[in-house]
Amino acid sequence: MWFERFRNRRAQGDAYELRAREFLEANGLTFVRANWQTPQGEIDLAMREGARLVFVEVRQRKSALHGGALASITSRKEARLVRTIEAYLAKLPTRPDYRIDAVIFDADDQPQWVKNIFS
Repeated sequence: MWFERFRNRRAQGDAYELRAREFLEANGLTFVRANWQTPQGEIDLAMREGARLVFVEVRQRKSALHGGALASITSRKEARLVRTIEAYLAKLPTRPDYRIDAVIFDADDQPQWVKNIFS
């Protein structure tokens, strides 16, 4: 029972990540990789904008009752994401310029691109 719910949520998350990727590609970014994982957390999307690496958190909420999709990126999530990004960057031969963005889907189900979410 719980496994089926988890599998359905994962499939829904994958679908939103694909929509976010296609949206970003339509806006000029180039896909690098998806779902890079460490014990600290996961990077939903890594994209490239020119020479800059763009890490993208994808969030979806059907209701703004608790603040919506952007509000769901808490300080705890920020800390986990930053640790995961640091682990990713440590594996690269040189450290590129980068930023952290979000693509959010709220009740209207249209993607919204928020750049530099932690600055």
